[in-house]
Amino acid sequence: MKLQIEGQTLRLRLDETELATLLAGNASAIRTRFAGVFAIECSVQLVKGMDATFSGSAEKWQIGLPGASVREHAERLPTREGLRFTVTGQGGADALELLFDVDVRDSVRRRRSS
Repeated sequence: MKLQIEGQTLRLRLDETELATLLAGNASAIRTRFAGVFAIECSVQLVKGMDATFSGSAEKWQIGLPGASVREHAERLPTREGLRFTVTGQGGADALELLFDVDVRDSVRRRRSS
């Protein structure tokens, strides 16, 4: 899993193995340690409903992606198009744009070899 942060946008890019983990009903997670000073963990899983979720703390993020949207997206792979969600804070403040995609090069490689 790759995370990219730019302002109020968080992009998640998974490979095919991580996508399969999600589609099987399990969470996909990473942990990054910053030179022994602190660590950040990020866990992604599919949720019911049409809205993405973001919860946790500064060092432990939990992201929920709408299962139906991700499954529909998986049927269209390989594609450069991803999914886009907006997660808002209390009272609509501090909206976070959440972008989700699957590594298209990994998708092409895996689908050609199968």
